[in-house]
Amino acid sequence: MVRPRTFDEDGVLREIEQRFWDRGYAATSMSDLMSASGLGKGSLYAAFGDKEAVFSRVFDLYCDDAVGAVRVALDGPDESALDRLQRYLLRAATRAGESDVQRACFLAKTTAELAAHRSEIAERSRRTFEELVRILTACVESAQRAGDIDARADPVRLGRFLLTTLRGLEALAEAGLSKRVLLDAADTAIDVLR
Repeated sequence: MVRPRTFDEDGVLREIEQRFWDRGYAATSMSDLMSASGLGKGSLYAAFGDKEAVFSRVFDLYCDDAVGAVRVALDGPDESALDRLQRYLLRAATRAGESDVQRACFLAKTTAELAAHRSEIAERSRRTFEELVRILTACVESAQRAGDIDARADPVRLGRFLLTTLRGLEALAEAGLSKRVLLDAADTAIDVLR
């Protein structure tokens, strides 16, 4: 008879995520995952599979969370769409510039480390970035309907520009650039939208 699981799967995956995020895929061992999760080797394998399977679950969870967070932050009426975009960019710059431990987005780090060698990671990253562009584009279109962004501007191009700006803010913060530099970049992006 199989015993029921007595742990919170999502909670365990989030603990494991932190270990992968800190060390990267290659530098994280199964022993690290056991330590992070509090599970023994047999329980870890039974619940999630090998290291590659665990990582895939963690990465999927992170990507879903990232998309959901952006969707919630940018959802709302047309009249406040530009304000939501501005707040989102400034919050991203502020958060990145104030972090004591500079750490790039897990999606960006994973893509850089694994996408060239693992097609499923490249595909999941691509789908996630495309979904983020769709959300940003929808918010740009909303601001265009409100008359706050020129209706002649290509909203998809602006959505891609915004995603590139957000990814760049994270990379610059990880390199140690000042909060002022990051805020200036975010302000410039808003000026481009207007």
